[in-house]
Amino acid sequence: MNTASNARACARTATRSRRTADLRLLVGGAGALLIAALVSQPVAAGQCPSGQSATNADHGRMTQPVGVTDTVVTSIDLGQEPAAIDGRAFRLRRLEIAPGGVVPWHSHADRPAIIYVVAGEVSEYSSGCKVPIVHRAGDATPELHTVSHRWRNSGTGTAVLLSADLLKAGGDAKAM
Repeated sequence: MNTASNARACARTATRSRRTADLRLLVGGAGALLIAALVSQPVAAGQCPSGQSATNADHGRMTQPVGVTDTVVTSIDLGQEPAAIDGRAFRLRRLEIAPGGVVPWHSHADRPAIIYVVAGEVSEYSSGCKVPIVHRAGDATPELHTVSHRWRNSGTGTAVLLSADLLKAGGDAKAM
């Protein structure tokens, strides 16, 4: 190998090393940023404040949605999947709640769900809490079998939520 070839090979190796170091820095930095973002979130975000738990708190049980657009994004018949959960669909919905809009009182006794707040801020009026629970963009909230509640957008902009639930076959496809 001549001197020019050797110099080019060394330059390629040095370039690859710099790219690898840059990639490690980028990935490490992104990981550190993610960890910092997660750690900086309040531990009790979207939860009933300490000392405010209740049993069957009544927050006015509206029965009809007001200012809510409910769109089913997609669903999967779980009886046809390897999990083989007959009679259940795994459903993803997008809820847009206008300012002042209300998702009416409903139960998750037979329909567990997870809510993720994409944009805005909503207040949850839960049977398990004496005061409204505030959920902000970035919050995720499990809705377990013990939960009965309603949601209200008290903000000035549209709140956007994603809801993933396990809908029972024959269940109300528009169940909130």
